[in-house]
Amino acid sequence: MAAAMKFAKSHEWARPEEGGLVTVGISSYAVEALTDLVFMQLPDVGRRVKAGESLGEIESVKAVSDIYAPVSGEVVEVNTALPSALETLGRDPYGAGWIVRLRPDDPAEMSALLDQAAYDAVVKSQPH
Repeated sequence: MAAAMKFAKSHEWARPEEGGLVTVGISSYAVEALTDLVFMQLPDVGRRVKAGESLGEIESVKAVSDIYAPVSGEVVEVNTALPSALETLGRDPYGAGWIVRLRPDDPAEMSALLDQAAYDAVVKSQPH
């Protein structure tokens, strides 16, 4: 059984997978806040990122937002179907709307992320 999903305060989620990989996406709150999505830039496979570093960008009619790496590691897979089907993020942000899979440098970094209850508290404190 896969471990529970964790969240970054910057609205990315991270879910440990079998084989030690971590799947990353953006939360439904982030998708709703961005509204009309028009463009997404994904990182290259093989790119190394540090926790908190930009993985790519997502653009809506309102703004351009960075997508941040919740943990440090190597990008081993990107969801290449996503940029041409951005509606997937709204329909299934925690499933088909995943963005990248990372091979983490230190799986213990996951423990620094928020659980669902803590993330929900962050969302509730956000200005609307």
